[in-house]
Amino acid sequence: MSKLRIRVLGPIGAELGDTPLHLSKARHRELLGILVAARGRAVSTQRLVDELWEDAPSGAVGAVRTFIGELRRLLEPERPPRTPPAILLTTDGGYALRLPDDDVDLWRVEQNLQSPAGLSFEAREPVLAAALDEWHGSPFEEFNTRPWAAAERASLAQLRAATVEQLASARLELGRPQDVLALLDAHIGEHPWREEGWRLLALALYRSARQADALALLSRARSTLRNDLGLDPGRQLAELEQRILRQDPLHNLMPDDGGSLLSQTVAAAGRTGERAQLEGVTRLLPVLAVSGSVQLAAEQRMAAIAAAEQFADPELAARVIGGFEVPGSWTRSDDPAQSAAIVDAAVRTFKALPSGTSARVRARLLATIGMESRGTADRMAEATEAVQIARELNDPALLCFALSARYQQTFSTAGLARVREAIGAEIVGLALDAELPTFEIQGRLIRMQALCALDHIDAASREADLIDALAAHHDRQLATVFTGWFRWTFRQGPPPVDGNEMPGFRTGLPALAKLTAAVRNGSKLPDGDFGPYEQWVRPLLLAREGRLAEARSALDAIPDPPRDLLSEVSWFLIGLAAIESGHPETADRAYEALLPAADERAAGSGAVELGPVRLLLAALPD
Repeated sequence: MSKLRIRVLGPIGAELGDTPLHLSKARHRELLGILVAARGRAVSTQRLVDELWEDAPSGAVGAVRTFIGELRRLLEPERPPRTPPAILLTTDGGYALRLPDDDVDLWRVEQNLQSPAGLSFEAREPVLAAALDEWHGSPFEEFNTRPWAAAERASLAQLRAATVEQLASARLELGRPQDVLALLDAHIGEHPWREEGWRLLALALYRSARQADALALLSRARSTLRNDLGLDPGRQLAELEQRILRQDPLHNLMPDDGGSLLSQTVAAAGRTGERAQLEGVTRLLPVLAVSGSVQLAAEQRMAAIAAAEQFADPELAARVIGGFEVPGSWTRSDDPAQSAAIVDAAVRTFKALPSGTSARVRARLLATIGMESRGTADRMAEATEAVQIARELNDPALLCFALSARYQQTFSTAGLARVREAIGAEIVGLALDAELPTFEIQGRLIRMQALCALDHIDAASREADLIDALAAHHDRQLATVFTGWFRWTFRQGPPPVDGNEMPGFRTGLPALAKLTAAVRNGSKLPDGDFGPYEQWVRPLLLAREGRLAEARSALDAIPDPPRDLLSEVSWFLIGLAAIESGHPETADRAYEALLPAADERAAGSGAVELGPVRLLLAALPD
């Protein structure tokens, strides 16, 4: 018989096995919520009438019985007629829900949270984390104004807040302050009166070698408690501030023997088990990638994936594969073979995941598939599903990552700059609210690129200024490679840096940029090493040299260019070559490809451009 599971920590719902139950009536959902809130105790018919109606109609008791009968059929669809129910029971004067604690998310959380206090920190942390993962929104959220739900929601809010703080404390004891920062950022916003949240977050900042930020947070805590809430800050906050000011070693992971914080951490991690080391590496690699060590991070990422798959544990492999939450703003993979291998591993692992795997793990895998398939395959379905899951979970970091994957899949045709601009704007908004600077930078990069295509160069320039400021503050210097190219192309700035850690800017793009500038200026086209862009550039060079037959021959065999940031530029060059060499078939192809971008510039990369697409369309046959 299929297992029934009921959810109330968010939208009320239920599943029978892997099949969601169709609880289409609000009365069914509300009855289920009331019965779950009773925690297996009987609820009288009269109380159900009182809870369901403010002014009960004359037939309310009969209506309740009808709703109960309908709900029973939904919860036990396979129960034979005229046999007693096993789940929603009739008691003296009322009804009760009879299920094991593990089958109802609220009951499961309350049961599991009775045990952590007596466990070690190592054993306590996963229990607390699992409890928090049960929340998928506000408890009984559809009925938040109903009297029966009010007390439950208040009690559960306090339970969740206490669980967050206990989990933060456990992770600090385990030497994982970075994992505490994101956990508590939102927490203190939701519960500013809870001093323990402020204290733990300040301690996590300090243990992350951010003494100034820790002191600033404590100052904000005092101001919020005293000025906004009329509360006197407690002794613990003042004591912690004094210890931070004198750099108390009891609250400091900074070394006193000449070694670096990172060296100490790595040494400590090396003494843990293989699985712990693997997950620790997974958390470190995104930091390395966004800070500039792209190649090293890529190499170690593949090694980590290979190691994870050796454990024959799909959920571990999924966490490792999907844990590389690094945004991508360039649509051509630096290493297509590696990207293909990652996609293969992600697809393989996704198929092997057990049915109970968390939605977050699944969404990260789907987003990874969308991200790593950029420019090579249509994976919009996977990226869209990841976005949908992230929205349902109300997880801003996951949603930013999923939207980043969706952005990589928005190149099915030319002329989609407005779609990408909207994605970039949403990422920026999410990142600002959740304090996710890496994703804020990425969202602004996406906007800068899209604004170039939309011919809003001043707005793109403002984004570039903000990107540079964020990059300097958060040590994300790779972002300035993008802005350097933008300023060189659109603002007559100095030549951009080489971008040694970014092959997409090093191989072929400098020569392409010089050629497109010459096309715009009407000067002689320079030859050079065009790298991956060679086959879409060469026909125009041949035509300009008067080698028209060779140009037409090259156009005979020319494939469609990749669907990426340089798609419009590539088609523009193909169209010019077709006009100048007299190749009407290719001219038709270029016209059809570029027509959706008629009101854009061939400038979507923010690095090279060929001017308004409409000018070329006017010269091509329609």
